[in-house]
Amino acid sequence: MIVLLPPSETKRTGGDGPPVQLDSLSSPELTPLRRSLIDELVALAADPQACRTALAISAGQAAEIERNAALRQAPTLPAIQRYTGVLYDALDVGSLRGAAAARARARLAVGSALFGLLRADDPVPGYRLSASSKLPGQPGLAKRWRPRLEPVLADLSSRELIVDLRSGSYAGLGRVPDAAVRVQVLAEHDDGHRTVVSHFNKAHKGHLARALVSSRSEPTDAAAVAAVARRAGMRVERDGNELTVVVPA
Repeated sequence: MIVLLPPSETKRTGGDGPPVQLDSLSSPELTPLRRSLIDELVALAADPQACRTALAISAGQAAEIERNAALRQAPTLPAIQRYTGVLYDALDVGSLRGAAAARARARLAVGSALFGLLRADDPVPGYRLSASSKLPGQPGLAKRWRPRLEPVLADLSSRELIVDLRSGSYAGLGRVPDAAVRVQVLAEHDDGHRTVVSHFNKAHKGHLARALVSSRSEPTDAAAVAAVARRAGMRVERDGNELTVVVPA
């Protein structure tokens, strides 16, 4: 089973690993586009105004531009440590020990606008690039990533169950095959009607990811994923390969 997470805008700074070696990352089929995007981001960082426009960076976020300028030389961290924020706080992978920590490293993956697909231990630098970014003179990232990323996801899905927890824009970079499990989070109000959860959607998905990597079972279908979530105390409904986590409004 692979639990496919979204990345986060916020990322831990620094690192103790050597500069990124693209040829050593998982999914080497993605290396050419990874290299092109890094080259484009480094070049774009030389024009701060164009960089702010393309990447939706405010005037007070000069450090984000500096991060991109240093992409080739910056120290790295394992991907699962690089990303921060609500989902990753709820996942709290650093608190896992022993077999659960090993399962997390084996099962967790991250969808990335810069790297396409990362496994938990892939060492990456900090960067600024979101799925909605459009680099100057280039098509949108979904158009660039889909022809490369979707075959990788299809191959992965032929060997392991993918549980897709990505948000819409990141899911759009590479659609998972029909056999994958997709998850949404809905809030149920007192009168029974349901609405999409926004901010806390990430926390609930983080809790689900933690349950899935903590479980000794190896789910092979949506029903088994739902069973793991229910054992963790979550209310889950299933419609084929679509799971809905229902939470109080």
